[in-house]
Amino acid sequence: MAGDATNLLPDLVPARMLNEFVYCPRLAWLEWVAGEWADNADTVEGRHAHRAVDKERGSLDIPVADGSEPNDEESTVTGADSDDEIFVRAQSVLMSAPDERLIARMDVVEGDGAWWCPIDTKKGDMPDIPGGAWEPERVQICAQVLILRANGYRSRSGLIYYAGSKRRVEIIVDEALESATRRHLAELQAIAERNVPPPPLESSRKCNRCSLVGICLPDETRSLAGAEDATCESSGIRRLIPGRDDAQPLYLNTQGMTLGKRAGEFEARDKGHTVERVRIVETSQICIFGNVQITTQTLQECFSRDIPVLFFTYGGWFKGMTTGLGSRNVYLRRAQYDCAAEEGFCRRISNRLVADKIRNSRTLLRRNHRGDGTSVVARMKRHAARAEQVQARESLLGLEGTAAREYFAEFANMFRVDRDTPAEFSFDSRNRRPPRDPVNAMLSFAYSLLAKDWTVTLAAVGLDPYLGFYHQPRFGRPALALDMMEPFRPLIAESTVLWVVNNGVLTTKDFVTHGIGCAMKPGARKKFILAYEQRMDSLITHPVFDYRISYRRVLEVQARLLVRALTREISDLPSFVTR
Repeated sequence: MAGDATNLLPDLVPARMLNEFVYCPRLAWLEWVAGEWADNADTVEGRHAHRAVDKERGSLDIPVADGSEPNDEESTVTGADSDDEIFVRAQSVLMSAPDERLIARMDVVEGDGAWWCPIDTKKGDMPDIPGGAWEPERVQICAQVLILRANGYRSRSGLIYYAGSKRRVEIIVDEALESATRRHLAELQAIAERNVPPPPLESSRKCNRCSLVGICLPDETRSLAGAEDATCESSGIRRLIPGRDDAQPLYLNTQGMTLGKRAGEFEARDKGHTVERVRIVETSQICIFGNVQITTQTLQECFSRDIPVLFFTYGGWFKGMTTGLGSRNVYLRRAQYDCAAEEGFCRRISNRLVADKIRNSRTLLRRNHRGDGTSVVARMKRHAARAEQVQARESLLGLEGTAAREYFAEFANMFRVDRDTPAEFSFDSRNRRPPRDPVNAMLSFAYSLLAKDWTVTLAAVGLDPYLGFYHQPRFGRPALALDMMEPFRPLIAESTVLWVVNNGVLTTKDFVTHGIGCAMKPGARKKFILAYEQRMDSLITHPVFDYRISYRRVLEVQARLLVRALTREISDLPSFVTR
């Protein structure tokens, strides 16, 4: 893979990254090299514990002691003022040591003019182990001491303050700790030169509470990379990520509405009246249809919280999105561009995606066909097998088109006819731009929503949604999103349409026809969006890892695994085919 991660990294290593590296080398690589981050309850609690020392206060601008070495009895850092001693306390002190290749923002530095002591705040309780501190914490304190020394401040120890137990533990920086810290620093810089992260930890309990576990996917990666010890429970891969995401999309469909923010909430107003309030922390994305305004302050809030704003036409055609700076993992996108130029990789992943789409379409038919669908199910099985073998892209396109025609020819046979009211919807074939009947209108709208979700997901993991491997680049078309959504068209989009039709959620009266085009009325669109989001939130057993997560979470897992395939950490993107 082209590119060198070291070209993108700063010259100085943060002391906090040394802590992360000793705890887990892969975690340090993901945070420092790839620029990944995610919050969980522990990280939020940690920030809360740090709030008292995050503000810059005090100064270290007093004369540094002369070159003579004071003895142990001359002065000590006691943490309290004294009539006989100069006592200095400074908070949130940023200091670097280029010769040591280190930088740190120290929570607190205390000194008496002779000796100086960094103090680091930790949220938990003091561990009941020899020395009273874990190795990563000791290394971080040592790095801060080395930085102080490099700037002319005498320092021989540091303190760790455990907020949970309200106790301080002194860490003496001796020759052994100093040697270990420099060794870890060299090792961290060595792994940072690689374009692939270190392997995940082996069945480690550390993964259980790691905020980046959904990005790292330790068990999944080890399993797909062929590690025999990837399973650590009798049931298989651990489900370390939540089954569902607490944050949900916000849809704005009423024309003339304005979205603003106030006191931690998004506020939707229509003709000057507040019609809806949604907590910002519970919002994953904002979807705007047609003539809906959004304030500058709201956009800035979205940028700071990585909430994408997505724009649709009034009729539901996905036009694009506005985001903040996004992922800074530039060399991942370079890897994507390299793979997109590699014919063998493109053919392999294209064959996989199309074959999976046909198999999932076949499963939907097999489960829901109201007549004798034996022959079409058998043909779909043959088409899927052929899709894995064809060499030319044109042949794959033709095979996909043939399978789609046969599938949609039977689509109406999945509509229920045994309801109390007769079936109102008819469907002969797939048509679009514009869709000419209610079923095609729903299919087009569902595909647009799915393309939106894949675009957001791919951008969030650091990939370029507009450069694909099967769909060719075209201005304004999210080709990679269209690639990745292929296996999920029948599972999410088409299943939503079938559910809406078969449960009588919409009728033909919910649609309007203009010329040859057909579209949903605003009220019907709201009902359809609700059905689509319910489908995205429904739990499914992952066919590869055998744990239950929502479809929305599945999209993120597949996107992360695509990243692993692009960086050659795993050999190929795994299929997602339901049973």
